[in-house]
Amino acid sequence: MIRVAVVDDDELIRVGLRVILEGAGDLTVVGEAADGAEVPPLVARTRPDVLLMDVRMPGIDGIQATRHLLATSADPPRVLVVTTFEHDDYVYEALRAGASGFVLKRARPAELVEAVRVVAAGESLLFPAAIRRLAGVRADGRPRGDRLASAHLTDREAEVLRRMTTGASNAEIAHELHLGLETVKTHVGNVLAKLGARDRTAAVIAAYESGFVTPGS
Repeated sequence: MIRVAVVDDDELIRVGLRVILEGAGDLTVVGEAADGAEVPPLVARTRPDVLLMDVRMPGIDGIQATRHLLATSADPPRVLVVTTFEHDDYVYEALRAGASGFVLKRARPAELVEAVRVVAAGESLLFPAAIRRLAGVRADGRPRGDRLASAHLTDREAEVLRRMTTGASNAEIAHELHLGLETVKTHVGNVLAKLGARDRTAAVIAAYESGFVTPGS
């Protein structure tokens, strides 16, 4: 079972999300909160695998809550941001803060469930095209840093990262590069370690912001 906690200031939305998630069979909602300030005790008490977090809340919003959680928790859950607008600046800032992906509030129940499963597994990128568009709007074509240059990726690791930015899973990368699946997992792990990235989304954000890949490529 994938353990999920839900954070949203709207009680009706929390109830709806619980019904959808627990109807999936392999997901269980272990706790709820109405504000970002409640996230640390919620996570400590329930130990979720995935935190489904509203990005906009009147108290501490999803960006602040995500940043604080990842900075203070030794083994934080993966954060899946819930948002109304796909191109919201809040979404991109939440991804930069460490969220693993986002899902729209208007998404169909099956899409929401699959988003939680993808984020929990961590082996593919959620909505790569949307993340690419967000990166393009935010970066304005100007690299923000040189994390890729200082990471000293090998040629093979660079190839793997380039395919990660397209949303390819480990199995798809293995097929494209004619490598074993375990070899790809090792390369992905090396890329994340060298970039200081918690997951694929963080690595992809770093790739865009360093100019290693461009949103239009």
